[in-house]
Formats: sequence, structure tokens, C-alpha cells
Amino acid sequence: MSDSFFSQTARKGNIVHLHGTGPARRLRDQDLAGFLDYWMAMRKGADVPRRADIDPRGMSPLLSEAFIAERIAPGLARLRIAGMHLSDLMGMEVRGMPLSALIEPQDRDRLAELLVDLFDGPARLEIGLTSVGSFGRPPLTGRLVILPLRSDLGDISRAVGCLVSDGPAGRTPRRFTITSSEVVRIGATSDAAAAPLTLDAYRADQPLDPVIPARVRGNGDRSHLRLIETD
Repeated sequence: MSDSFFSQTARKGNIVHLHGTGPARRLRDQDLAGFLDYWMAMRKGADVPRRADIDPRGMSPLLSEAFIAERIAPGLARLRIAGMHLSDLMGMEVRGMPLSALIEPQDRDRLAELLVDLFDGPARLEIGLTSVGSFGRPPLTGRLVILPLRSDLGDISRAVGCLVSDGPAGRTPRRFTITSSEVVRIGATSDAAAAPLTLDAYRADQPLDPVIPARVRGNGDRSHLRLIETD
């Protein structure tokens, strides 16, 4: 894709450009670059960072748009932790929902293929998004960046990501179609996808990760990463 987040990061000194112009847009571009930089720093010489090394304070500019996802089957990931922006887009709490809930049904197979690349490659993903406007719903464009993580067991079955969109959500839920995608392989020279693992490799009933949500300055110091305790 011509305006890839990853390729722009490489070419333009870690400042990337979403659609649109102006100081607010440039600020979000820098936040996305910082998000990738933080993930890169947490690799600590390895191919993929460990989930335990990810601290919400390290990505505070995008905390409301950030999430942690768990792979529960080939091509399927559920949201373990999600910032409030994702809940605002859906009009409901999204923790525990599949990541595909944010995508229109006709594009969910495409997302599934990208998630296989993410975990099996492993690879970094950048996905361009759009949501068509209608009554009470302004048109939205967005960008979804997903980066792989290792679990405490050492397998690549977690991911940290962020979904940045422009403008108010309007009537909810808002779902997106995929307009573009880029897969950047990590530590591999071939673009050939690894063979998907079997369902037996995953346990969907694993307990959710305990997290102490960070608080972010602004908006009355309201916490942007919301945690709900479950039994």
C-alpha cells in the first residue's frame, strides 16, 4: 500500500501520515509511531516482546484506543483488555468480544487470514479501515495496527494493538470495512504463510490477564483503560 504506516515510519523518521491534515492529525501520526517504537523497544533483542513486558504507561498517548488480544483459534482473537474508544465505537463493553466484532461481516474472513499471518508469521499488521456514514452516523476512516506478543508460556498467542479513527462515532455500533492491509514479517525473508495451528493448541477458557489500569492526564484524569473484574 502506498501510505503504509510501517513503510512511512521507515522513510520519514518515525512520523507517519493518516488521511487528512492539520495539527491534530499529525499528533495522532506521531502517537502511532511512538506505539510502534515502544513495541520495538520491548523486544529486548528478541523477535517478539513478552506480554508481561507491556506496560500501559509506555503507550499512554493511545491508551484509550489500545487493546490486548488473545488468540483462541486460527484466525480468531478475543479482546482481553480494551480502551474506552473501542467501547465507544460499539456502544457497549467490548472486553471478551472477538476482535472481528469491529469489522463488517463481509470482511471478517479477510481479517481472519491477517490474524493467521500475525501469529504464525509472526508479523506486524497495519489495516486501513472505513465506516460508511448514514443517518446519525458520520463517515469514519481509521487505522488498525496489531503487533504480536508472547504469552507467559512462550507461545505467540497474544497481541497488542490500537484502533485510531477520526471524528465522533455517532449512533452505535460502528463497524468497519477493510480498505487496505500490510503484513510485515518479523525475522523472516519469505512471505509464505506458516501452516495454521490446530484448535487443540488453544484454550479459550484461560483466565484473563490481571492488569492495573493506568490513568492518563486530561479529561479530568479519567482512566481510559477500563478493567472489569470477573469471577
